[in-house]
Parts: sequence; structure tokens; C-alpha cells
Amino acid sequence: MYRKTLILVFLSLQFATAQQSMLKDFPEGYHPEEIGKLIAYRFVYAKHALHAGKWIGYPETFYWNGTLRFAELTDDAFLLKAMKNRFEPLFTTEKALLPIKNHVDLNMFGSLPLTLYSITKDQRYKELGIPYADTQWEVPENARPEEKAWTEKGYTWQTRLWIDDMYMITIVQTNAYKVTGDKKYIDRAAREMVMYLDELQRPNGLFYHAPDVPYYWARGNGWMAAGVTELLRYLPENHKDRPRIMKGYLKMMKSLKDFQTPEGMWNQLIDEPDYWAETSGSAMFAYAFITGVKQGWLDAGTYAPAARKAWMALVPYVNVQGAVSEVCVGTNKKNDKQYYYDRPRRTGDYHGQAPYLWCINALMEK
Repeated sequence: MYRKTLILVFLSLQFATAQQSMLKDFPEGYHPEEIGKLIAYRFVYAKHALHAGKWIGYPETFYWNGTLRFAELTDDAFLLKAMKNRFEPLFTTEKALLPIKNHVDLNMFGSLPLTLYSITKDQRYKELGIPYADTQWEVPENARPEEKAWTEKGYTWQTRLWIDDMYMITIVQTNAYKVTGDKKYIDRAAREMVMYLDELQRPNGLFYHAPDVPYYWARGNGWMAAGVTELLRYLPENHKDRPRIMKGYLKMMKSLKDFQTPEGMWNQLIDEPDYWAETSGSAMFAYAFITGVKQGWLDAGTYAPAARKAWMALVPYVNVQGAVSEVCVGTNKKNDKQYYYDRPRRTGDYHGQAPYLWCINALMEK
């Protein structure tokens, strides 16, 4: 009996190791560090992508964050210095490009200086970043009645029940928690996530773009998948909201697994087999799979092969200049199915560059 038990344990360990190796051993041309260098170095000399033509936008913020993490993981001193140099003018000559603090898509910028602080311990970054987290919960005097109503319920006044918010809100609050250790930030993120899950997650585990837009848009769902994944990485194991958030995450991952195409991608509208494969959302889903397997939240036997298939499908969309193709442009909500099918596709759009780096960094992390 003892011998049989030992054999079963040995076989189980062998199986687990084999599944984990699926996210480590890649053929030539598919190595995460190789693809990551192409994408990260493309950003070194890239232009700003401004929100409303005025302020650093969220796609650039997240491309910057991903590049910083890649530089850290690869111990690339040149790349890290280039990212710091790119930021330095925002303290001086480019200060006007710092986003104002009045919208969910602008406050998320705070995650960038907080990431820089985590790496450099330069207090200037922390002093710049924390107010973006704080003002997300400080209702302004001129707030609309519905914004004040959200605050009275304990949520951010920037709540709007778009699934995009579950990355924009949670990323800055989670980063504030990481650098301060102040539990209020992670509590805010968790409470907001629970409410969005309760309000927006459909019976099949996916999310409409918004309550009045009944379509499963890939990148919108990608923001949710990436946001809940990132939050779970830092939410304490004993946090009261963790079971509810994990339940929502697992429900979404199961549905995404079911809707993954035979090629390994996900379509612009996830449940529409005749729609085109979209890279930014697919990369976000792959990131959620990779992280879930590595953290032990997802069954490796089921999800490691799916994550590998996604990565192998994603790589061919990266050209030799490090630009990702088939990226849906920035997209407002619209209750019109054809609108989503007709959205322009770009190559090198920052909406796609950042999620690829999230995948790459997740694959490279121990």
C-alpha cells in the first residue's frame, strides 16, 4: 500500500511538472524574453499616446508599466534607465501632460509612478502617484448626484458600471496598497470588484460591455479578466471578499476556456464564431490563464495547455519591429452589434502592446 501511494505521488508530481513545463519550454521564435524585447524596446523611442490630445492616456500608461516590469525581470539596466528618462520630463517640461484626477480612465495613471517607486524607491514617484488613488474616493464638490450616491454606498464616485473599470480602478488602488501597506486601498479595490461582479457577470461567466450593451466584447472582458487576476495576486488570503472574487474569476475562466477558438485566440465578440480574432483581448485572457496556473488557482491539466495554445497563437501577430497587429482601436460602448464587427484594426496600437507584455512577464515570473 505504501509503495502504491509513493508511485501515485511520484506520478502526480511528474504530471504537475509536465504541465508547468508547458509554460516554460517554447520553440525558437516563441521565447517570451525574445518577443518581450521586441515589444518593450519599441516603446523606448515611441511617441506619447494622449487622452483627448491632452494627457498621458491609459494605453500608454499600461505599456509603460509592462515595459518597466519586463526591464525588472530581465535585469535590463538600459531599458529601466530609458523608462525613467521618459518619465523625467513629466516632473518639468511635460508636466501639463499629467492627467487630471476626475475620471476612471485618468486616475489609473497613478499606477505608473507607483510602479516606478516600487522599483527605484524614489519618493517623488510615490508623492505623485498616491493622490491619484486617493482622489478616486474623494468626491469633488461639483460631483453629479449619481456620483455622490456611489460614494454614500462606499464605492468610488467614478463608478459607471463599465467592465473596463475593473482594471482602471483596481490597478491604481492595488498599487497604492503595494507601496504603502495601507489596507484601505486593497479594501476599496475588493469592495468595488465584488459589486461589479454582482451587477455585471452573466450566468455564462462573461460580461456585457455595459448593462445597456448586451455584447461580450473581447477587450472589455479582457480588462475584467486582467483586473480580477491582478487583484487576486495581492489580495490577502484571509480577506473577507476573496472567496467571492475568486468565485467570479473561476466562473469567467471556465467560460473563456469554452470560447477559445481551435487556433487558440478569442474573437472580437467572444461568442460570435464568424467574428475576427482580436489580439488585445486574447492576450489579456492568456495572461489570466498563465497567472492562474502559476498561482495554483486553475487546474494545470486543463488550463496550462489552453494558455500555451493562446501564447503560440499570439506570437505570429508580432512583427519584426515589435508591433502587434489586429488590435481593435479604442472603443466606446454602443448597443449595436455591427459596430463591434466594424471597429478598425491597427498594428502597434498601445491597447495591444501592453497586454502582450503582461503575458510575457507572467510567463517569465517564477
